[in-house]
Amino acid sequence: QVQLVESGGGSVQAGGSLRLSCAASGRTFSVYGMAWFRQAPGKEREFVAGISRNGGSTYYVDSVKGRFTISRDNAKNTVYLQMNSLKPEDTANYYCAADRAPSQYMGVLSQGRSKYDYWGQGTEVVVSS
Repeated sequence: QVQLVESGGGSVQAGGSLRLSCAASGRTFSVYGMAWFRQAPGKEREFVAGISRNGGSTYYVDSVKGRFTISRDNAKNTVYLQMNSLKPEDTANYYCAADRAPSQYMGVLSQGRSKYDYWGQGTEVVVSS
């Protein structure tokens, strides 16, 4: 089992940047595929980005491509989400999630919430115009 704790959220103006971190407990972090999801008020939780166990494969939802970058440091048991050129529509609670049976490559099938076994408590991101 793994416990996930997000940090790095906050308030920023449109065009600004934030870097989210997700620290995982346990010694087997490198076996998990990892992802970031977000949930805006009144909306469904949606996939944002995912990364394979060794970081060699990533996948993004179209709305964040070119602006967000997911990465991981297995030595530090941490996954990151660098968010640049933020827009008001990026306002949401951001959650990291772990998949204990990941595919080698991240893709469209990585987007399903049911694929992920462990979730963090979320960190809030507010982007003002």
